[in-house]
Amino acid sequence: MLLVVAPLAATAAVPEAHACEDDASPALRGSQCALMDVPLRHADPSGEHISLFLRRIPASADTTRRGEVWLLSGGPGESGASLYPLIQTYQRAFPGFDLVIPDHRGTGRSSRICPVQESPESPEGTGLAGTEWGPCIGAMYANLQRTSAFSITEAAQDLGILMSDADRSGRVLLYGVSYGTQLALRALQVNDLRVDGLILDGLVPPETTETFDLSRRTALVDQVGRDSMDERSLERYRTLLAVKDAGWQKEVPGGDVRRFFAALLSFPALRDRIPRIVQDLSAGDDRSLVATVKDWNVALAQLGQGGNNQPALPLVMLIAASENNARPELGMATVNEEAKDALFVSPIPGLLVNGSVPRYPRDAWFGTSPRTLPRTLVIQGTLDPNTAYAGAKEHAATLGRSGPVTFHTVDRGAHLLALVAPRCFVAAVDSFIEGAVISERCAEPAPE
Repeated sequence: MLLVVAPLAATAAVPEAHACEDDASPALRGSQCALMDVPLRHADPSGEHISLFLRRIPASADTTRRGEVWLLSGGPGESGASLYPLIQTYQRAFPGFDLVIPDHRGTGRSSRICPVQESPESPEGTGLAGTEWGPCIGAMYANLQRTSAFSITEAAQDLGILMSDADRSGRVLLYGVSYGTQLALRALQVNDLRVDGLILDGLVPPETTETFDLSRRTALVDQVGRDSMDERSLERYRTLLAVKDAGWQKEVPGGDVRRFFAALLSFPALRDRIPRIVQDLSAGDDRSLVATVKDWNVALAQLGQGGNNQPALPLVMLIAASENNARPELGMATVNEEAKDALFVSPIPGLLVNGSVPRYPRDAWFGTSPRTLPRTLVIQGTLDPNTAYAGAKEHAATLGRSGPVTFHTVDRGAHLLALVAPRCFVAAVDSFIEGAVISERCAEPAPE
């Protein structure tokens, strides 16, 4: 069941949550849920309020409780539910810690940008049906004051309120993945979170980057894709791409093999099949392609990418256009030119062209770092197609001026290392929590 609480000031504590109504999953059993009202704009606590969803999964009863860890999902459109399939991995990494998982404003069961079109009762549930896009975008423009409140800084201030009730009888840790790392760092800028440790899984590049921003995502996935293959396979792939109207193309989701192979880069076991798929297709055999498409859909389903746990695309587009696009003037001609010779292509640059959603202005926090950091662990894969390894190294060096930062490399690791490199992830986090020496590098066993 969900507990709806009254509007609270920033210094107020979050009331005790009640048992959740959806804890049938063994990983969620015994969890507690709450809905909390917060100001739409924290500078105006007397104005409109929105609700935030929060789930707490208590530490196992057979372990000594050591504290709690707050888990921030990515996106920015992913809800906390995107982390639920990884609960057992997080429990191994944080033994004795309660797991506290909020839904960022605009995602999951928290208030949405387009509450009518993103309602679970709408035709596509929390996703947007084709006919819902127009009314949603129209509503965003019609109420710019409300729309612009779904910013990173407002979400960071939400976290300050939620974490004001953190149980200080043990250690309080903060974990973020992908966009969650950006949100965590912004939250440490605008609040006194008093956390004992920070874990950044897939660290975003510096916000002022002009090398690794979203408009240049094709350059990143193309480099990662090339680095994951040997030269012989790459040459065979180039030859395959030159073939027009091949029969196997109808088996490729979306019809664009360059985009499909780029999507596989997020799943190392599937990524490492690409050379074999290329070899088979070159010989006129599409069976490995068909099998991989099926396994890719299974992988997406296991991450909960369906039903009412679809990414909140209005929020994705709003934050991407406002804070993570270094080229707002980008045109489709440039996007096509930059993708012309790429072997792996991202759809993201094209989505940023002539953005259909409004943008909010960047505030004074943009491009800056927290004054001080707690002990911090950055864990990054060398083949991460979403947050560039080089960008993470650059950002970590900057963060090192604010506090002690340890950088842990996962060789051939992709994105969301808790998922794709659980052995390395658990080992690094365990060493971090215990205050032991953390190895500089780790590698997951090669797929069979």
